[in-house]
Amino acid sequence: MEADYWMQRWREGRTGWHQERPTPLMCRHWPKLGIERGSRVFVPLAGRSQDMAWFASQGLRVLGVELSELAITGFFVGHGLTPKTTVSRYGTHHEAAGIELICGDAFALDAEALAGCDAAFDRAAMIALPPSLRERYVDTVYGCLPRRCRGLLITLEYPKDEKAGPPFAVDEAEVRARLAPWGEVETLERRDILAGQPSFQAEGVTRLETVVYRVERRAGL
Repeated sequence: MEADYWMQRWREGRTGWHQERPTPLMCRHWPKLGIERGSRVFVPLAGRSQDMAWFASQGLRVLGVELSELAITGFFVGHGLTPKTTVSRYGTHHEAAGIELICGDAFALDAEALAGCDAAFDRAAMIALPPSLRERYVDTVYGCLPRRCRGLLITLEYPKDEKAGPPFAVDEAEVRARLAPWGEVETLERRDILAGQPSFQAEGVTRLETVVYRVERRAGL
């Protein structure tokens, strides 16, 4: 999926991945991570996710990266915030109320950009990318997070021959294989959600599960 594809989707309002409330599975499992108040959470491909406002309400700081200026503007306007704007080599930074969103390319971030992140949350980033980009995504995004950084990854699983992504099916074997060089992976929950996803049913998908993983960057890397 090239950048232009996602920019076009935002311009046309075709943002079916967006949720108008915080992700319930995140709210359920996040406390298990033991992230202290004041810590910084990295949210890749952030869009205008309500999860970021939830993190802020828990006393956490947020660093998100998103290609679409429309998405970033929509987030701050939707929460009645007027961000301060600065520019760096990573893109244009918008910051208000402990939430900083970089309008830029996640693949352009590096260890310096993510050095202050204690945690990460990936709900719709890995599953938004085709296999050809997922390896690069893990290497250049997950691989740049600080040691001991921990977080949640949420994926979807369905028969890959029944639907062309996005969102793409990313099974547990792939998650473990891709993240093994980076850190530790623990499966926290697997849930059948097909009954509540009519768009998947309409495409002929016969099985749909969402899976929540706890991930932590290995200390020795």
